[in-house]
Amino acid sequence: MAYLTGVTCLWAFSFSLIGVYLAGQVDAWFSVLARVALAAIVFLPFLRLKGVKPSLAFKLMAIGAVQLGLMYCFYYQSFLYLTVPEVLLFTVFTPIYVTLTYDALKRQFSPWYLLTAALAVLGAVVIKYASPSEDFLLGFMVVQGANICFALGQVFYKVVMEAEETSIPQHTVFGLFFIGAFAVALTAFLLLGNLEKLPTTDLQWGILLYLGTIASAVGYFLWNKGATMVNAGALAIMNNVLVPAGIVVNVVIWNRDADLTILAVGGSVILLSLWFNETWVKSRSDTRQNATESTAA
Repeated sequence: MAYLTGVTCLWAFSFSLIGVYLAGQVDAWFSVLARVALAAIVFLPFLRLKGVKPSLAFKLMAIGAVQLGLMYCFYYQSFLYLTVPEVLLFTVFTPIYVTLTYDALKRQFSPWYLLTAALAVLGAVVIKYASPSEDFLLGFMVVQGANICFALGQVFYKVVMEAEETSIPQHTVFGLFFIGAFAVALTAFLLLGNLEKLPTTDLQWGILLYLGTIASAVGYFLWNKGATMVNAGALAIMNNVLVPAGIVVNVVIWNRDADLTILAVGGSVILLSLWFNETWVKSRSDTRQNATESTAA
């Protein structure tokens, strides 16, 4: 949980940095390519393929292509149609996608995990229920594309790494994740990019450098590693903790209008869902699993 919490604090700044300094000013496809390329550069020196099965290498590249490459393609476009708070609002469905994807892969249905995710969604909606903009429907659909990609990627990474028979240091293979993402980002830029809208200021270049080397490289590695260390319910909830965190950063630093009372109420609902998962749902899940193992023995 510590990994997920730390990355949440890290990513809370990304929404506003993109929405305030990059969206509409720097070509979105170039932003995606630069961010993914920088992240790949950070992890390529650690890449060790000796003993790594080709099937695992392919899976990691495919996961990166979806979770990071394709997700960013949707994510950066959404800021052209929505404000930062609206983008944050429309990410509240990610926990549902996480829970349903995990259950589908495990061929099971966990209603309690779904309930905790639904509580987190409720908290996020309470925090930022706003009158939608004129492009809200298109923006909503674009954000859902990003949400689905992000959910699929982190769940598949969790399942793939948990199924590995040998213990592989994750940082030695995570470069494959970024290679897959880079393939998608480069293709998108070559097909849709606009060379006339490259960064023009040191601030824009600096933000891309930070987003690529820190928010993407360090952030995605720690987030996916953390995903392998918690249950599906906690993973789903932590996806929505980004909503209040992102809004707090947006309000405090960029002085955006927000109802602090509503923020407090919604944040409390999300924390309640996390407490519910960690103290009750997780214990029931562990008890059921132990009972199953005892029966099998």
